[in-house]
Amino acid sequence: MQLVRSPEVAAARGPVVALESTLVAHGLPWPENLAVARELEDTVRARGAVPATIAIVDGAVHIGLAAELLEQLARDGSRFAKAGATDLAVHLARGTSAATTVSATAVLAARAGIRVFATGGIGGVHRGDAGDVSHDLVALAKTPIAVVSAGAKAILDLPRTLELLETLGVLVLGYRTSELPAFYTRSSGLALEHRVDSITELAAIARLHWEMDRGGILVANPIPADAALAGIEPAIERSLADAAAANVTGKQLTPFLLARIAAVTAGASIRANRALAVHDAAVAAELAVELGTV
Repeated sequence: MQLVRSPEVAAARGPVVALESTLVAHGLPWPENLAVARELEDTVRARGAVPATIAIVDGAVHIGLAAELLEQLARDGSRFAKAGATDLAVHLARGTSAATTVSATAVLAARAGIRVFATGGIGGVHRGDAGDVSHDLVALAKTPIAVVSAGAKAILDLPRTLELLETLGVLVLGYRTSELPAFYTRSSGLALEHRVDSITELAAIARLHWEMDRGGILVANPIPADAALAGIEPAIERSLADAAAANVTGKQLTPFLLARIAAVTAGASIRANRALAVHDAAVAAELAVELGTV
C-alpha cells in the first residue's frame, strides 16, 4: 500500500496530527464543512504541528490533502464513500474514493507513523438493543495512536460505550476532566478512572503506554464551556425516533442523526460541533509537539 503524502506533510520535520475526512464529506453541510476543515488545519499549524487530513482518492491513500483536494472532498462529499478500517482494502483494490471514519483514519495514520489524531467524537455502542457497535472501538484498541475527542458522540449509549472501551483495553484519560465528556456537553455523569491536567504528563503516559506495546489511547477533551449545549437530549431523542421511523441503520445512521439534530436545534449543534472539533485539534497539536512525533 502506497501512501501519498501532501507536499506539506512530506516536508514536515516536526510533529504531524491526523484529521479525519468523514466529518468534511458527510458530517457537516457545504460550505460549513470546508470552513471547518480549514479551521482545523489552521489550528494545528498555529500550535506548531502539521495537519494531515486523511482520505482515499481514486484508490490512493492520501496523508494530507492539498487545498484543491480538500475543497473537492467538501463540495462533492457524495462522491466519497464512508470507509471504516475494514473497508480500506476494497477501495484500494477498486480505485474508488472514500472519506475515512475514526477507525480508518487511526489505522492509516499509524501506518504513516503518526501518533496523534484529532476528531470531534468517536463512535461507540448505539442506543437500543440492535447490537450496533462502531468498529472505532475495536480499531482504537488495536492501534497505537492517541485520539483526542470530546468523548463519544452524544447519540450513543455512553455507559455501555465506556464499559466496552474498558473491556477492549483502551486507556481513557480525562484531559482536565474527571468525567467522560458527552460531545455537546462537558459532562455525562460517568466517572473516569484517570484524570490528567497537563500536556507534559499526557505525553509521558502515552510514551510509556506504547513502550509496553499497548494500543490506542482516548484523550477525553470536553467541549469549551461557552460552546456547550444545555438541554440537547430532547433533540437527540426526536432524531432517534425519526431515524427509527425512516428505518435508517448502519453507516447511514450517524450522518442522519447529526443532520436531524442540526435541523431540530436550528444549527446550534453544528456550531457546537465546530467548537469542540477545533478545541480537540488544538490539544492534539500540543500533545504531538510534546511527544515530538513525526
